[in-house]
Amino acid sequence: MTETEFITKIVPYAVEDMQRSHIAASLTIAQAALESGFGNSGLTVKANNLFGIKGSGPAGSLSMRTTEYRNGQAVQVSALFRAYNNWGESVADHSALIAQGVSWNRNLYSKVVGVDGKTAAREIAAAGYATDPNYASKLIQLMNTYNLYQYDEIKEDDEMSAEDKQKLDSLEGEVKELRVLLAGLTASRDTLKTGVQEQGQAIKGVTERVVIIEGRTVMNMPAWAEPAVQAAVAAGLLDTPAGGSYDFYRILTVLNRAGLLVTKKGV
Repeated sequence: MTETEFITKIVPYAVEDMQRSHIAASLTIAQAALESGFGNSGLTVKANNLFGIKGSGPAGSLSMRTTEYRNGQAVQVSALFRAYNNWGESVADHSALIAQGVSWNRNLYSKVVGVDGKTAAREIAAAGYATDPNYASKLIQLMNTYNLYQYDEIKEDDEMSAEDKQKLDSLEGEVKELRVLLAGLTASRDTLKTGVQEQGQAIKGVTERVVIIEGRTVMNMPAWAEPAVQAAVAAGLLDTPAGGSYDFYRILTVLNRAGLLVTKKGV
């Protein structure tokens, strides 16, 4: 596997995990590249272990020879490493370790969470994640060489998976009937706004049906949904902008793109 192939493969896992864990994707990618030799180490090939985490994993464990530093000297030792079914499990386990720490110190890696890649690299090295005294500088060099910082900036399109984008597009069909109704209105803008507001119950009904089908949990408002939520609040269709389901925010986004959320500024 080439370095480019490795980065291309791991980026989706690292970015998706960052949205959940707030651990910089640049750190996840750099650590995985360094620990796994860009996906070519025996531990990664045989056990999908990207970070050299020891112990027993979802797919058991694997005994491997590894280099550790004792009193500044590199020595070869045998150790049991966690085995995973895929890279996604390895990335998630890596973030769980950082977030939860270790049994004797749950806050061991707390300074790694919510900071930029360079700071995270220094903090995780300072916390003793690896015995290599040059661990932080090696991570930062990888970040600089491959511009891994670009993956720390989430764009709107990156916030939705391909599956979610497909579902968002499919919801366009849910509002076609509303668009047909609105197309037939010839009254004033005030009447038009009233007509849209009267469709509020229908919109809420669609929302409730999708939430039941999808079984999504309540979540904080994502950044990509802010314009739609603001338009819905301004139009009087929404009382509380926070605490909706993922699909609720997707539906509002579709309605906003379709021009169905008429704001007070438009009166």
